[in-house]
Amino acid sequence: MSVHADLTSRAKARPEHPNSWIFFDGEFARYHDVRLGVMTHALHYGTGCFEGIRAYWNKREEQLYLLQAPAHYERLHDSAKILRMELPYSVEELIEITMALLKRNGYRTDTYVRPLLFKSVEQIGVQLHGLPDSFLVYTSPFGNYVEIEAGIRCMVSSWRRVSDGSLPARAKVTGAYINSALAKSEALENGYDEAIVLAHDGHVSEGSAENLFMLKDGVFVTPPVTDDILEGITRDLLIGVIRDELGLSVVERSIDRTELYTCNELFLCGTGAQISPVIEIDHRKVGDGTVGEFTQELQQIYFGAVRGENPKYKGWSLPVY
Repeated sequence: MSVHADLTSRAKARPEHPNSWIFFDGEFARYHDVRLGVMTHALHYGTGCFEGIRAYWNKREEQLYLLQAPAHYERLHDSAKILRMELPYSVEELIEITMALLKRNGYRTDTYVRPLLFKSVEQIGVQLHGLPDSFLVYTSPFGNYVEIEAGIRCMVSSWRRVSDGSLPARAKVTGAYINSALAKSEALENGYDEAIVLAHDGHVSEGSAENLFMLKDGVFVTPPVTDDILEGITRDLLIGVIRDELGLSVVERSIDRTELYTCNELFLCGTGAQISPVIEIDHRKVGDGTVGEFTQELQQIYFGAVRGENPKYKGWSLPVY
């Protein structure tokens, strides 16, 4: 996968047209009718938190399935609490807003939902408390964030993951993603598709914006939530699928960098990345250099589940139409 192809795929995550509907501070409005001031606090200081939620189109059923909305909005409330922000809607109300927005836009394709809570005051000065917040939700057609079929090539980044003692990874803070951007750009400009980032103690943390699983000797291993990772919703789903469907153990423990070089399978996962197999890392093949057998099986189960095709996982999603 080329750098150009990766940038092109992500460029699809834009409003479908200037008249698409968004939700902004309590009202539905057209995308291009909403204006933010150039002095907006969040623009200058990264004082916001967000979620990324996917909705999957099932062509046969002509149904759009919103994936794991309660879990995403619970995490948004947690992020707001960490940042001393006020999210004025309950989880149930946020889901109602999102469903109404998707219906207004009438998507018949895979779709991305971006809720954003941010400091909207127009003033100079760094702080979190005592400043007004604004909340918006926008939606957009969205394809693959990274390659999910042929596999990707990764490098271990020279940039380290920010620690919880400096900038909490378990909150999806807008300003924190400069750390991800530095790592991702380094990887792309060096000819790779994605970066894997280490925590400050040298243990594997995650991808630039994805959680990580490796298979070694019949056991899946993933870094614990205390190794400066985002507490991923897709990560939690896959832990259950690996145990229930594949009959394999999942161990949450710290991973050394060199373990990645000798593992049998490796993949990154997240709402955006879905399940993205890693076939090479730091010029070393993962396994035989092709997508692993268990990773392929996980992909098949996952995509059947998120599109509402497997009754066993009906509880994962909400039908929009």
